[in-house]
Amino acid sequence: QVQVVESGGDLVQPGGSLRLSCAASGSIVNSYGVNWYRQAPGKQREWVATITDSGTSNYAESMKGRFTISRDNAKKTVYLQMNSLKPEDTATYYCQFKGYWGQGTQGTVSS
Repeated sequence: QVQVVESGGDLVQPGGSLRLSCAASGSIVNSYGVNWYRQAPGKQREWVATITDSGTSNYAESMKGRFTISRDNAKKTVYLQMNSLKPEDTATYYCQFKGYWGQGTQGTVSS
């Protein structure tokens, strides 16, 4: 069974940055595209970004220019660098690939 663990969530002020990590227990992750999703309180889960196995990235429109997804296959880890954060970015951020989901990491943007 593959485990997926997100980390890096924190409380930051508006305009600040966070770097989230998604670590997988098996190298199988290197063969798949990996997605980040987020869910804010009272809202549906929404797609944030995807990185393919070859490293091509795609972003939801509201994240373009602020978020960067990357991967380090040697570490079996995918990152989400989030800059210029806004209060509306407050959410639990989840990592997913194939049929595997992490437990989420909380990012809060507030002054």
